[in-house]
Amino acid sequence: MKIYSAPLQGFTEAVWRNVHSAVFGCIDGYYTPFVRYEHGEIRSKDIRDVERKNNTAPSLVPQIIAATPDEMHPIMELLLKEGYERVDINLGCSFPLQVRKKHGAGLLPHPDMVASLMRAAAAYRGVEFSVKMRLGLDCKDEWRALIPVLNEAPLRHITMHPRLGVEQYKKPADIEAFAEFFAECKHPVIYNGDIVSLQDIQRIESSFPGLKGVMLGRGLLSNPALGVEYERGSELSVGELCALVQQMHEAMVRELSPRLQGNTQFLTKMKPYWEYLLPDMPKRLRKAIVKATTIEKYQMAVAAALKGDW
Repeated sequence: MKIYSAPLQGFTEAVWRNVHSAVFGCIDGYYTPFVRYEHGEIRSKDIRDVERKNNTAPSLVPQIIAATPDEMHPIMELLLKEGYERVDINLGCSFPLQVRKKHGAGLLPHPDMVASLMRAAAAYRGVEFSVKMRLGLDCKDEWRALIPVLNEAPLRHITMHPRLGVEQYKKPADIEAFAEFFAECKHPVIYNGDIVSLQDIQRIESSFPGLKGVMLGRGLLSNPALGVEYERGSELSVGELCALVQQMHEAMVRELSPRLQGNTQFLTKMKPYWEYLLPDMPKRLRKAIVKATTIEKYQMAVAAALKGDW
């Protein structure tokens, strides 16, 4: 079964992907945070994130978010220029600002609009498209009206995150609803949601024979070694995991430091990773990291936490 890295805005950007693939690896594909077309342009930040010169992670798949073919086409021009042959379409983003624009999960109640996007995607010869979606925006049966459209589209696979858009991440993933979707979908299916351990991966694998793979989001931020653990069939010790996290952290600091000016920029970028990373770490060690007010104090706190003697 394949293991994929999910797109997470603000976290799984090029530096994280590049460093994770070099230190940990064991990921069959990295998906970029979505590229958007707004106010007549593509954000420069999004452009940099998908430019080939800024990416070394293997099997990179850019994700796009659009409500209409008109929004889709400028993004595709960029991706074609960069030589991409695989593209993922976001039908799952639950952020209200995007949903109100009928982006992401905001498209799920509108089969006709989704069908229009699928037709536009099919017109790009030589590009394989996939979809990442949720069960629905407001109702867990909304996918049922979409499945005929999706089944007819020439898709490489569909990644299903079995929650509603309005739920964001507040309720457990609905495994029963996923099973119903899995049975009706004619394309290969990837499961995404609430996978935070090797046991979770193995449980999903055994529950759904024929599943193409699992996509790891917050779980991979928490334990960047999940792909390694799946490949070897056993968990890493705390010491092994901390040693690898230290390598990854040091590499990210080397890459990001020239771009981040002063304590505020550096800490604003690095601290959010510790909202997820190593959740079993003692609270006092995590508190020292998130309360650090200077780069020096932050680095000292991280070094203490990654000794791995907890």
